[in-house]
Amino acid sequence: MEDTVIINLYFDRSEKAIQATEEKYSKYCFSIAWNVLYDKEDSDECVNDTWLAAWNSIPPRKPAILSAFLGKITRNLAIDCFRRKKAAKRSTEHILELCKELEEIEDVTAYSLNDEIQRKEILEKQRDLLVKKMEDLQEDIAYIDRTQSYYDDVLSGKTKYTSNLIDTGEE
Repeated sequence: MEDTVIINLYFDRSEKAIQATEEKYSKYCFSIAWNVLYDKEDSDECVNDTWLAAWNSIPPRKPAILSAFLGKITRNLAIDCFRRKKAAKRSTEHILELCKELEEIEDVTAYSLNDEIQRKEILEKQRDLLVKKMEDLQEDIAYIDRTQSYYDDVLSGKTKYTSNLIDTGEE
Protein backbone atom coordinates (compact mmCIF):
# COMPACT_ATOMS: atom_id res chain seq x y z
CA MET A 1 0.00 0.00 0.00
CA GLU A 2 1.28 3.49 -0.83
CA ASP A 3 2.39 5.78 1.97
CA THR A 4 -0.12 8.48 1.00
CA VAL A 5 -2.95 5.96 1.35
CA ILE A 6 -1.69 4.88 4.76
CA ILE A 7 -1.41 8.51 5.90
CA ASN A 8 -4.94 9.18 4.69
CA LEU A 9 -6.12 6.17 6.72
CA TYR A 10 -4.52 7.75 9.80
CA PHE A 11 -6.34 10.99 9.07
CA ASP A 12 -9.58 9.04 8.69
CA ARG A 13 -8.75 7.43 12.08
CA SER A 14 -9.11 3.98 10.54
CA GLU A 15 -7.55 1.04 12.38
CA LYS A 16 -6.49 -0.29 8.97
CA ALA A 17 -3.79 2.37 9.08
CA ILE A 18 -2.00 0.54 11.89
CA GLN A 19 -2.40 -2.81 10.13
CA ALA A 20 -1.07 -1.39 6.85
CA THR A 21 1.80 0.32 8.65
CA GLU A 22 2.69 -2.88 10.48
CA GLU A 23 2.61 -4.93 7.27
CA LYS A 24 4.82 -2.50 5.39
CA TYR A 25 7.22 -1.24 8.06
CA SER A 26 7.43 -3.83 10.86
CA LYS A 27 10.73 -5.34 9.67
CA TYR A 28 12.21 -1.90 9.04
CA CYS A 29 11.25 -0.59 12.48
CA PHE A 30 12.30 -3.81 14.19
CA SER A 31 15.77 -3.61 12.62
CA ILE A 32 16.15 -0.05 13.88
CA ALA A 33 15.15 -1.05 17.41
CA TRP A 34 17.30 -4.18 17.29
CA ASN A 35 20.40 -2.21 16.28
CA VAL A 36 20.02 -0.10 19.40
CA LEU A 37 18.76 -2.67 21.93
CA TYR A 38 19.99 -6.11 20.78
CA ASP A 39 16.97 -7.61 22.55
CA LYS A 40 13.98 -9.19 20.78
CA GLU A 41 11.36 -8.45 23.42
CA ASP A 42 12.43 -4.84 23.89
CA SER A 43 12.62 -4.36 20.12
CA ASP A 44 9.10 -5.78 19.68
CA GLU A 45 7.84 -3.47 22.41
CA CYS A 46 9.43 -0.44 20.73
CA VAL A 47 7.87 -1.37 17.40
CA ASN A 48 4.42 -1.69 18.99
CA ASP A 49 4.95 1.63 20.77
CA THR A 50 5.87 3.12 17.39
CA TRP A 51 2.42 2.26 16.00
CA LEU A 52 0.77 3.93 19.01
CA ALA A 53 2.97 7.01 18.71
CA ALA A 54 2.21 7.25 14.99
CA TRP A 55 -1.52 6.90 15.72
CA ASN A 56 -1.34 9.71 18.27
CA SER A 57 0.83 12.09 16.25
CA ILE A 58 -0.08 11.81 12.57
CA PRO A 59 -3.16 13.93 12.85
CA PRO A 60 -2.29 16.87 13.01
CA ARG A 61 1.18 16.05 11.63
CA LYS A 62 1.40 14.85 8.05
CA PRO A 63 4.82 13.27 7.42
CA ALA A 64 6.35 13.82 4.01
CA ILE A 65 8.26 10.52 4.19
CA LEU A 66 6.45 7.94 6.28
CA SER A 67 9.41 5.56 6.58
CA ALA A 68 11.65 8.30 7.97
CA PHE A 69 8.90 9.43 10.33
CA LEU A 70 8.37 5.92 11.71
CA GLY A 71 12.11 5.24 11.81
CA LYS A 72 12.70 8.35 13.90
CA ILE A 73 9.95 7.39 16.34
CA THR A 74 11.33 3.85 16.64
CA ARG A 75 14.89 5.06 17.12
CA ASN A 76 13.88 7.53 19.82
CA LEU A 77 11.78 4.91 21.64
CA ALA A 78 14.63 2.39 21.43
CA ILE A 79 17.13 4.92 22.76
CA ASP A 80 14.79 5.75 25.63
CA CYS A 81 14.38 2.03 26.39
CA PHE A 82 18.15 1.54 26.21
CA ARG A 83 18.73 4.40 28.66
CA ARG A 84 16.15 3.00 31.08
CA LYS A 85 17.69 -0.49 30.96
CA LYS A 86 21.25 0.72 31.35
CA ALA A 87 20.70 3.53 33.86
CA ALA A 88 21.38 1.23 36.82
CA LYS A 89 24.23 -0.71 35.26
CA ARG A 90 25.96 1.98 33.21
CA SER A 91 27.37 -0.68 30.93
CA THR A 92 29.82 0.76 28.47
CA GLU A 93 30.15 -2.33 26.29
CA HIS A 94 27.42 -1.39 23.83
CA ILE A 95 28.51 2.26 23.76
CA LEU A 96 32.08 1.19 23.00
CA GLU A 97 30.77 -0.90 20.10
CA LEU A 98 28.87 2.12 18.78
CA CYS A 99 31.97 4.30 19.14
CA LYS A 100 34.01 1.70 17.28
CA GLU A 101 31.43 1.70 14.47
CA LEU A 102 31.58 5.50 14.35
CA GLU A 103 35.37 5.39 14.13
CA GLU A 104 35.12 2.91 11.24
CA ILE A 105 32.68 5.22 9.48
CA GLU A 106 35.06 8.15 10.02
CA ASP A 107 37.96 6.08 8.63
CA VAL A 108 35.95 5.12 5.55
CA THR A 109 34.89 8.73 5.05
CA ALA A 110 38.45 9.99 5.42
CA TYR A 111 39.70 7.28 3.04
CA SER A 112 37.05 8.22 0.50
CA LEU A 113 38.00 11.88 0.82
CA ASN A 114 41.69 11.07 0.30
CA ASP A 115 40.82 8.95 -2.73
CA GLU A 116 38.80 11.83 -4.19
CA ILE A 117 41.67 14.28 -3.64
CA GLN A 118 44.14 11.90 -5.30
CA ARG A 119 41.74 11.33 -8.19
CA LYS A 120 41.41 15.07 -8.74
CA GLU A 121 45.20 15.51 -8.66
CA ILE A 122 45.65 12.74 -11.24
CA LEU A 123 42.95 14.23 -13.46
CA GLU A 124 44.57 17.65 -13.21
CA LYS A 125 47.96 16.22 -14.24
CA GLN A 126 46.35 14.37 -17.16
CA ARG A 127 44.58 17.57 -18.19
CA ASP A 128 47.87 19.50 -18.10
CA LEU A 129 49.53 16.83 -20.27
CA LEU A 130 46.67 16.96 -22.78
CA VAL A 131 46.84 20.77 -22.94
CA LYS A 132 50.62 20.57 -23.58
CA LYS A 133 50.12 17.95 -26.32
CA MET A 134 47.42 20.10 -27.92
CA GLU A 135 49.76 23.11 -27.91
CA ASP A 136 52.47 20.99 -29.55
CA LEU A 137 49.98 19.78 -32.16
CA GLN A 138 48.87 23.35 -32.85
CA GLU A 139 52.51 24.34 -33.44
CA ASP A 140 52.96 21.36 -35.80
CA ILE A 141 49.78 22.26 -37.67
CA ALA A 142 50.92 25.88 -38.00
CA TYR A 143 54.28 24.70 -39.43
CA ILE A 144 52.50 22.40 -41.91
CA ASP A 145 50.20 25.26 -42.95
CA ARG A 146 53.17 27.60 -43.52
CA THR A 147 55.01 24.93 -45.52
CA GLN A 148 51.92 24.14 -47.59
CA SER A 149 51.37 27.83 -48.28
CA TYR A 150 55.01 28.21 -49.37
CA TYR A 151 54.79 25.26 -51.78
CA ASP A 152 51.47 26.53 -53.14
CA ASP A 153 53.17 29.86 -53.89
CA VAL A 154 56.14 28.06 -55.50
CA LEU A 155 53.84 25.97 -57.71
CA SER A 156 51.78 29.00 -58.74
CA GLY A 157 54.93 30.98 -59.55
CA LYS A 158 54.48 33.65 -56.92
CA THR A 159 57.59 32.60 -55.05
CA LYS A 160 60.89 31.20 -56.30
CA TYR A 161 61.91 27.86 -54.82
CA THR A 162 64.87 27.91 -52.44
CA SER A 163 66.31 24.99 -50.55
CA ASN A 164 68.27 25.03 -47.35
CA LEU A 165 69.67 21.59 -48.04
CA ILE A 166 70.66 21.73 -51.69
CA ASP A 167 73.00 24.37 -53.04
CA THR A 168 71.49 25.56 -56.35
CA GLY A 169 74.14 28.18 -56.91
CA GLU A 170 71.58 30.90 -56.97
CA GLU A 171 71.37 33.65 -54.45
